[in-house]
Amino acid sequence: MALEWEQIIVDSADPVALGHWWAEALGWVVVDESEEIVEIRPEPDRMPGLLFVPVPEGKTSKNRLHPDFRPEDQKAEVARLLSLGARRADIAQDEHWVTLLDPEGNEFCVLSERKS
Repeated sequence: MALEWEQIIVDSADPVALGHWWAEALGWVVVDESEEIVEIRPEPDRMPGLLFVPVPEGKTSKNRLHPDFRPEDQKAEVARLLSLGARRADIAQDEHWVTLLDPEGNEFCVLSERKS
């Protein structure tokens, strides 16, 4: 029996706004949207996706799971994400990655290019 990875659920105070932010940040498309949820994917028929759902409680601590992204140009990508509304995380940084926060404070890292 095989499992197909369909999506990751993202708890959110404002799932519509956060879902659209991540769609723009990733260059993904919105495949489902209501007043309370947004689902985004790389392409309409390509999985996995992200499903943003409402929760009443706010984020209180560091994420137990976060994505890492490896762009072609780390400096340019960090600048682009900051211009979209990401913030720098106030934690120890390494020259190999930059930790950012999305508009609701969820951590993610932008990695430097791979060493040969």
